Amino acid sequence: MDDDNAVGPPVAPEQGGGAPEELAYRLRQQQLTADFGRYALRTHDTPTLLQEATRVCALGLHSDLCKVMEYLPDEEQFIVRAGVGWNPGVVGHARMGADTASPAGYAFQTGEPVISNHLANETRFRTPTLLSEHGVRRAINVLIQGDGGRYGVLEVDSPTEGRFTEADRAFLQGFANLLGVAIERQQAEHSLRAREEQLQEAIAHQEVLTREISHRVKNSLAMVASLLSMQRRTASDPALQRALDDARARVTTIAQLHDRLWRVDEVHTINLAEFMGELCEQIQASAAPGQTLSCKIVPIMVPTDQAVPLALLVNELITNAFKYAYPDGEGEVHLAIESDEPGHLRLTVCDNGQGLPPGWEATNSESFGMKLIASLGDQLGGQPMWQDAEPGTRFVLDFDAQEPRE
Repeated sequence: MDDDNAVGPPVAPEQGGGAPEELAYRLRQQQLTADFGRYALRTHDTPTLLQEATRVCALGLHSDLCKVMEYLPDEEQFIVRAGVGWNPGVVGHARMGADTASPAGYAFQTGEPVISNHLANETRFRTPTLLSEHGVRRAINVLIQGDGGRYGVLEVDSPTEGRFTEADRAFLQGFANLLGVAIERQQAEHSLRAREEQLQEAIAHQEVLTREISHRVKNSLAMVASLLSMQRRTASDPALQRALDDARARVTTIAQLHDRLWRVDEVHTINLAEFMGELCEQIQASAAPGQTLSCKIVPIMVPTDQAVPLALLVNELITNAFKYAYPDGEGEVHLAIESDEPGHLRLTVCDNGQGLPPGWEATNSESFGMKLIASLGDQLGGQPMWQDAEPGTRFVLDFDAQEPRE
């Protein structure tokens, strides 16, 4: 704080100053209070705030001794939290009684300021040992209190003869009121930061658990895929072998999706272009020679709960197209997920193959794959449409993009 804002030479009343000097003295007290108010708004560390308060109050009352005492309810006494002019070991350690028989205790318990200009002759209160050890002759105590409760006492002490006046009391009480509000503000900020930290820790812990669960699901699904492969090797029926191959491929796809979710930073949302791009690379890697896949995916963030069924649907459509559209094993499949208007997506999977059989209807198909496609389409909130691409087949699904969770 800048303490060089006095108007004329400030002189305390006990120092013999006249009316102009005392006016400057009072104006300086007001200036110190105003400067401290601005300082309190910029400071977020309570010990630093308290220490500066004692320095400024000692300066404002022309004293070498000042302290802030916090009340400890469990001990029913004060502890000196900050101060200037005291012997080493006092601040942060010294305790004082908080009963009404002491000046500070009386000010705290009753809320009434206490001015003791002659401690040696004081009959109302006992003189605390700490004051006697420092040769204090006079003291002034005021309550530090905010809207939420009493914090403690602000005390200015002096080893010199003289007197604290009602004007000094008004200065110190106003300063203490300002300090009480500042302390409460810092306590509220500290409590808020602590709750935010606890919330962030809980969120981080939940994300770790989510990734761990996804990782374990992926490993469990990989084990199921291995079991299906073993079963396939022991099967002699070609139809059963194909069914087991299809089941293993679907389980493997789900495992790969969980692996992707476990490795990315986003737990609740995912970049659709990146997510589907990796899936397309995996499908292309497992495709037969001569089979190619082209992908065009809109780069938007979607909830994980929507990305997973969409990926399963895309995998089923592309693998079916490679299997049935090109009997000779060679051909191209085109995948597109586009957005023609905000909040709306269109999935298109198209091939240039032999097309759908005459009179074919998806709703009449007994194929498990077709039932799975219909079910995933319903889950995404769209109506699957099969179209003749002349040549080939086109699958279209219009659905709404869900809003990512915050």
